[in-house]
Amino acid sequence: MSNPSAENPYQEWVGREESRSETIGERTVAAMAATLDLAGAPASGAALPAGWQWLFFNPAVRRAELGADGHPARGGFLPPVELPRRMWAGSRIHYHRPLPVGTSATRRSKILKVANKQGKMGALCFVTVEHSTSDAAGLCMVEEQDIVYKEATAPGTAAAKPRPYEAQAQWVETVSPDTTLLFRYSALTFNGHRIHYDLDYARHEEGYPNLVVHGPLTATLLQQFATEHGQGRALQQFDFRAVSPLFVDRAFTLEAREESDGSLAVWARGPDGELAMQASASFAG
Repeated sequence: MSNPSAENPYQEWVGREESRSETIGERTVAAMAATLDLAGAPASGAALPAGWQWLFFNPAVRRAELGADGHPARGGFLPPVELPRRMWAGSRIHYHRPLPVGTSATRRSKILKVANKQGKMGALCFVTVEHSTSDAAGLCMVEEQDIVYKEATAPGTAAAKPRPYEAQAQWVETVSPDTTLLFRYSALTFNGHRIHYDLDYARHEEGYPNLVVHGPLTATLLQQFATEHGQGRALQQFDFRAVSPLFVDRAFTLEAREESDGSLAVWARGPDGELAMQASASFAG
């Protein structure tokens, strides 16, 4: 009989929990609005926009405790997966009720699953974490987040040729990411991953042609875009999956179409027509 712990040495991390509390500060919210070039920011007591919860509950890790990629070093709450590359692969978010700006909130996190897989480019390890965020009035949102660890790409490996995504959109909006946008979003989320601001590292260590647009930033823009075309309804469920990276100084588009059940199919299309992120949005009422 096989030994599950031998096949998956990180199984003991399943069920681990941690909790973080923070005030949903107006200053941070105003800074995010400025970063997204919005005319105004939600005031105290107003609902925090979808996706902006990722500005909060991020650990303040000392520089001495960071890995070479700028992420917190392996171990702690998340398992010490030895594969060198990590990324946020996607999430499934259920919004139960608004999280007001200015309120004190708590995010409780639990590791639901750790799964080893073999992909086309080598070994993969998926870690699924559930985040439940509440304020004094009760539960506001629950998110299942997928983090993937993978092998490093061999030097000189050619990137896959983009394949045009054929879906037709009802609504399209162009985004032109620049270095200021990436810098500000990294600062607001206290994200030290060097692929977003260190060009030499992004090119020579992780094999990207340029600085990489943050996956959660794209997901935030897609949620904003979906809300704008939701006919005044509150966003209730948003699921997204990262497909291919987007890069600084290369414009991409946010696109959506309405489905027969009233939900929206939403996606980000890269500058070469490729699918960068796929998502679905459903609404209350």
